[in-house]
Parts: sequence; structure tokens; C-alpha cells
Amino acid sequence: MAKNQLPRHIAIILDGNRRWARERGMPAVRGHEYGAKTLDKIVEHCLKIGIKHLTVYVFSTENWKRSRLEVNALMMLLEKYLKDKESEMEERGIKLTLFGEKSRLPKSIQSELEKVIRRTRSNKKLYLNLALNYGGRSEVTAAVKKINRKKISDTKITEKLISDNLYSAGQPDPDLVIRTGGEMRLSNFLLWQVAYSELYFIKKYWPAFTARDLDRAIGEWQKRQRRFGK
Repeated sequence: MAKNQLPRHIAIILDGNRRWARERGMPAVRGHEYGAKTLDKIVEHCLKIGIKHLTVYVFSTENWKRSRLEVNALMMLLEKYLKDKESEMEERGIKLTLFGEKSRLPKSIQSELEKVIRRTRSNKKLYLNLALNYGGRSEVTAAVKKINRKKISDTKITEKLISDNLYSAGQPDPDLVIRTGGEMRLSNFLLWQVAYSELYFIKKYWPAFTARDLDRAIGEWQKRQRRFGK
């Protein structure tokens, strides 16, 4: 990996927590707990090497279909993570941003998210975007509704206008999308933003993903030629 040519924005689909736990005879929530520890390590590595934007797919709009027990455990884990990392994010220059609709989340998580986002709003070292209760199609739908409410004429609707009304407004599109767990699909993740992103799939489950794996993905990205249709 050449450190003088890094992607500005990396997006990761954190897949395989449940399968990792199941193969070890553990309940699914243990996989999510280990996955949270992996996220810590990857955030730390991004800070170390100078990645400016990191988006992680934490919980999709479709994940509500999972068992109530697992969803509740995930929400408790998320709330604990935010509380534990609040001061650290502020001190280390991490700016937390929510990609997703927060109204369906438990009130306690909404409150904690708002608090951390407020405390870190001036930070610029690393933009950490949590894709939480997120779906790519619902994001674009919400953007269209926002534009419609502004009563903007058809002639003034551009790709930039749509981008400016997405959760990712003001941030560059991902240069590199990584999916762990062996699946080879986007699963409704950043559908507008990844139009020209490079995709990288790895069989390792998310809890087993390491900083070295991230370096390998970046190294592979550096070998590719991005023509953007030219």
C-alpha cells in the first residue's frame, strides 16, 4: 500500500457477524460485540494512515425483520458504543454523522446520537458516518421529497442538487467500497454515491477483519485505473 495515494472516502459493509458467532457456537449478539471491537480497530487505523471519510453500514432498514431479541441486543450495543466513545471521538478529532432515519430508533439512542453529533460537529480529522436504519432507496426517496417541498422547477433539478439533499451532502463519494463476509452485492448501500466506486469483496467475516486487511484493500484500489466513463 502506497501511503501517498489514499482513498479520501472508504465505505464498508460490515457483514458476517452472525455467521462468525454461529461457527463458534456463540449467540448472534456475541458476533456483533466482536464486530464493534473490529470497528474500533479500523477507525484507529484510518486515523493513523490519514483516511478522511469512513462510512460503515451498521443497521439497514431491512434489519428490523430480524428477531426482536437480536434487534434489541443490537440497539443496546449501539447505545453503549456511543456512550463509551463519546469523549474519545471529541478528543481525537472524529466527527460523527448519521446516515439514516433516526425517528424509528429508540429514544435513548436518538438522544445519544444527537449528543455525540453535537459534541463532535467541529471535528475534521475523520468523518465517521454511521449508516443506521439506512437504505439507499429510502435515502434517494427522502431527497426527492425534500426537493419537492422546496418547489424547485424541473429545469433546476440536477445531479448535484440531488447529491446536496442526501445524507452524505458535503462529503465526497466513496472511492472504495469493501464488503466482508463473502457476499458480492451492495444490499441497498449508498446506491447513488457508489456509481463509480471501486468494489472490493473479502470472504473474512467482519469480526475477523484487520488493519492489514484494510491495507490490502487499499493496495488493490491503488492498482486499479478509474476512468469514470472517459
